[in-house]
Amino acid sequence: MNPLRRYETIMEILLAQKEVTVNELSERLDVTGKTIREDLAKLEEKGLLLRIHGGAMLAQSDQLGILSAKEPIIKHADQKSEIATLALRYIQPRDIIALDGGSTTLEIARRLDNQPLTVVTNDLYIISELVHKDEIRLVVPGGYRLRNMLAGPEASDYVSKLNIQKTFLSATGVHLQHGFTIYTSDLVDYKRALIKSSAVVYGVVDHYKFGQCALRTFAELSEVAMILTDSSLAADTARQFSDAGITVVTQ
Repeated sequence: MNPLRRYETIMEILLAQKEVTVNELSERLDVTGKTIREDLAKLEEKGLLLRIHGGAMLAQSDQLGILSAKEPIIKHADQKSEIATLALRYIQPRDIIALDGGSTTLEIARRLDNQPLTVVTNDLYIISELVHKDEIRLVVPGGYRLRNMLAGPEASDYVSKLNIQKTFLSATGVHLQHGFTIYTSDLVDYKRALIKSSAVVYGVVDHYKFGQCALRTFAELSEVAMILTDSSLAADTARQFSDAGITVVTQ
């Protein structure tokens, strides 16, 4: 197994268990404890996990928008609410929009009025939120279940045939050199399909994800019309992205 695939597997295990030991990873991945400790060190440098005695724990419980199997995450709730309010300004009645999976896009769904609107989503929490709003036409791609998300080639193929006006994308990190990143390859094709099928793409990213970089780049910064974020974004960071030609919008 190559290192990148090991990193992905480690993150998948952590998302399921929240904590894991070096011995457990060594056995499951069939590599030495030394290799695992080196892998954990690299993942900690990226801010994806925290090393603890004998193992590691998940650094953020809402990596890439994949939420807890029990309940949605409300971490940074004020910032997510602020971004959701901002996003609503760009949504008009009868729009065809896509809401990528994640806690911020879930907040957008919660704030949507029951109005004529088509919403494409692969997030089971968003589906649950919108199914009761009978004026909204809900479009759900196929695929297999990955915690609260639907993934796989069926989902990507379905989305690639749609005409979406506006997509709201989530990410684990947004970086000047590496663009929009996530920790695993499972949802890269789906996100790419959303981008290619959409007339306009908005990134919805909390301020603390700026400057962060996960394992897989799924979009260049130039592929997104603008990034919607909260007002806690540092002025210096906003200026760096602006100087790079990226539109960053806050309230």
